[in-house]
Amino acid sequence: MITQKDQSNLFQLIADRIKADVTCYAFGGTAMMFYGYKDETKDIDLLFESDGERKEFIRAIESLGFAGSSPFKIYIPEKLRDKHRPLMYTMGDSRFDLFVKCIFKTLLSPNIKEDKYAMHEFKAKHTLIVNVLRTEHIVLLKSVTERDRDFEDIITIAKKTKDFDWQYLVDETLWQYSHGDGWVLPDVWKMLKELQKYVFVEEKYVKMLESTKTGKAG
Repeated sequence: MITQKDQSNLFQLIADRIKADVTCYAFGGTAMMFYGYKDETKDIDLLFESDGERKEFIRAIESLGFAGSSPFKIYIPEKLRDKHRPLMYTMGDSRFDLFVKCIFKTLLSPNIKEDKYAMHEFKAKHTLIVNVLRTEHIVLLKSVTERDRDFEDIITIAKKTKDFDWQYLVDETLWQYSHGDGWVLPDVWKMLKELQKYVFVEEKYVKMLESTKTGKAG
């Protein structure tokens, strides 16, 4: 497992080894540790804007001893048939899940790029920039990835984020759906229905997704 301190040290080691500047976006347990919502994680989830940046990042982590591994035990088979499935690298019980441009069908939208929670720079000869996504995007992406413990993490985020913007989550979900992500709408809708058992979520937000999902107006 990787602690918050381990994560910072690991990113600095990667920065020491990259041969060009690299920018990525942290979501999942990685981002939750930056928020202080988790003490440790085994998977570091990162999204890159270009394949070249991901390749340079992979070259650096391979020099640290990480090796490619299969994602088939982690993600559901239906989603792994998507061309935007992640490349996975592991060392011991630590793992990188590395996406480019999309998390399966979910795009790197303008909101994801602009509405960041924080930016961390790890500097050496070149700079590794890790952008931390806002909580609403983390919840959306955890709804899409559907891995073990993703829903538990969503509950944690919903309980600990006092100003969580449910309307923002719905709007981003509908934007992704309108841009061709056929999974995001049913995934987030299903997540919200289940989440209502644990935290208060106004029914109107579920209805907004439900009306689109069923093709109804209003």
